[in-house]
Amino acid sequence: MGHTQAVTSKDKSPKAKTKTERKAAEAAELERRKALRAQREFEAFGAERERRPGALSVYEVWWCQQYQWLKAHGYLLRPRYAPEWVPSWEGSQRHPFTCEDGHISQFPQIIDATRMSDDLYISLKVVDKSVHPHEVDIGQYFMMEHLASDPKNHCVPFLDVLSVPNEEEKQILVMPLLLDFTMPRFDTVGEVVECLRQLFEGLLFMHANHVAHRDCMSRNIMMDAKDLYPEPYHPAQPHMKRDFSGYANHLTRTQRPPKYYLIDFGLSRRYDATEKNPLEYPIFGGDKSVPEFQKNINVPINPFPTDIYYLGNVIREQFLYARSGLGFLKPLVDDMVQDDPSRRPTMEAVVKRFDSIRQKLSTWKLRSRVISVEDGLLENMYYGTAHWRRRIGFIVKRVSAIPRPSD
Repeated sequence: MGHTQAVTSKDKSPKAKTKTERKAAEAAELERRKALRAQREFEAFGAERERRPGALSVYEVWWCQQYQWLKAHGYLLRPRYAPEWVPSWEGSQRHPFTCEDGHISQFPQIIDATRMSDDLYISLKVVDKSVHPHEVDIGQYFMMEHLASDPKNHCVPFLDVLSVPNEEEKQILVMPLLLDFTMPRFDTVGEVVECLRQLFEGLLFMHANHVAHRDCMSRNIMMDAKDLYPEPYHPAQPHMKRDFSGYANHLTRTQRPPKYYLIDFGLSRRYDATEKNPLEYPIFGGDKSVPEFQKNINVPINPFPTDIYYLGNVIREQFLYARSGLGFLKPLVDDMVQDDPSRRPTMEAVVKRFDSIRQKLSTWKLRSRVISVEDGLLENMYYGTAHWRRRIGFIVKRVSAIPRPSD
């Protein structure tokens, strides 16, 4: 990138070259995800006129208009969104993408900010009550003291809810700044096991409180990664430091166990405890593959078994298809994604079966490396060497093979 010093291939050691290639691969994966997201946004919002690199997008302009109002409420947007913003690359030869303020926010309705009272990095999400009338109520329900204090609660916390002036249908949710739950990569089987334990626990918690998520696909699973990074990552380009002074180094999930969260309650519904078989007309979320939605969408169905499919399909796509060494999950996942909703296990049954599976895994298995099916020879050599160096240290220090965050 423009801010890093060029190094010839002759000057690089094999290890340094591999690390550079690894960073480049991570950046390429991020760009691939952004391209896919852009395609989905095009489908949802239509085309936007062509912009100069680094210029504000149409939806970013709306956030700029909220800058002073949000600041008055104690939330500070990044310099890019300030009224007096002057692009840092102006008058120089730098490309906007090499600058901290040259990158757009990743989702139209979500932006990052800083809580001024304690410098906590947060995310802000604008919600249109006319489109998603239940999102705020359900999020605030899980913030009630007796639920918010429960360690089994993995619903993203709403730190604040703001009403947008002069736009009565719009509210802004204030939440912790979270990161895609698959990045950075999983190092050990034990890390995957802990991730799934939390996700199963979290969805069971929602179901036990009579709430169906109805869209718990991969993009709606996040983690609090702030402890994984010795220096803060950039919210729009997480592989970079927040100030864009270099790549963002990170620890492993064994070294700093994260907490995982279920987000986005826009399609969620809460039911009365006496309602044993609630029925809803199918509504497509991010995962379009739900078997029961491929038939007659005019027939209402119970949304709770659909949640089981969603989460099972996340595991199938993100772990069974994309990573090796996790075949012990397949029988459970196969049951979760059965075509017939009535044959899928309940979340309570899923949690019990998963706990039984976990107890049968040896410490050696739990400490073994998770290998991406896309890794080549050099990547496997690099990751394998680094993994074994850490693994020996964990064994000597008796670090748990299933890293759990402190409550």
